[in-house]
Amino acid sequence: MKRLTHTTLAATLALLSACSTTNPDVVNPNDAQRLSSVVDAVVLSTRPVTVDGSQSGIGAAAGGVVGGVAGSSVGGSREAVAVGVIGAVVGAVVGNAVERGATSEKAQEILLQLRNGERRSVVQAVGSETFAPGDSVILVTTGNRVRVTKAPVMMVPGKPAPAAKG
Repeated sequence: MKRLTHTTLAATLALLSACSTTNPDVVNPNDAQRLSSVVDAVVLSTRPVTVDGSQSGIGAAAGGVVGGVAGSSVGGSREAVAVGVIGAVVGAVVGNAVERGATSEKAQEILLQLRNGERRSVVQAVGSETFAPGDSVILVTTGNRVRVTKAPVMMVPGKPAPAAKG
């Protein structure tokens, strides 16, 4: 019984860890080897946000199974059925909450001004780069996905390289 519970929990965690991310440092395999468009922009502001976790039903289903099996092992046959049903309901609620929490991520909303004067907002998970107002960035668009990254420093022959921002 404990072995079944542990196996179900391990399978649920494995499935949840395979969920997608908005991290700009992680590229979707479908986006690899595709031509992307690049647009120059300047950061106006950033603010922390949270990307809400998914509720695919996997967590609820796994929690329901674990709760039902655990509950049905309590007491005699009549009590086992009642406690098994209650365990399944409680397990499904807990499993759903675990899935939602495990798949949510810390992110940032980046408000940008394009060279043509238009303003855009992009929400992406916090990656390895930090952005500050005034930073030159590029928007890389592949299919319907956009990520923001720092603009590369352009080296002009005969001019010293600009000082790096900290």
